[in-house]
Amino acid sequence: MTGAPLDRRVHFMTLATADLDAARRFYVDGLGWEPLLDVADEIVFFQVAPGLVLGFFEAEKFAADVAGATTNIVAGVTLAHNVGDRDAVHAVVDRMAASGGTVVTAPEDGAFGGIFHAIVRDPNGVVWEVAHNPGWHVDDDGTVHLG
Repeated sequence: MTGAPLDRRVHFMTLATADLDAARRFYVDGLGWEPLLDVADEIVFFQVAPGLVLGFFEAEKFAADVAGATTNIVAGVTLAHNVGDRDAVHAVVDRMAASGGTVVTAPEDGAFGGIFHAIVRDPNGVVWEVAHNPGWHVDDDGTVHLG
């Protein structure tokens, strides 16, 4: 490797979605997320952390935008939402289900590291893990600890 290492940053995560209206209903109407930018029939962006935006892009327009770079489909991806306790796992999963999500795995003890979690699929198939992990915390400066 030559030169300094590349900054470890991700600013946008953009997911192709077959039904943008279903995504909008789930995240805006159901979960109460406020869009950062919402373009009808095209894309909706949400700021999900300092400097990090999650976007849902209408699938055909997404394919045109990336000019065929999606020939290798990524599989095995989850988005995770960590909460403060087991009761919060239940509350978030209930809200996601009431908003049109499908509970794949009901809240349960996980196989790894004392985690209590559930798996929920949004209306377009995006898989979320909702978890309470007693070893997880984030410092005021944003440093993540997975102890």
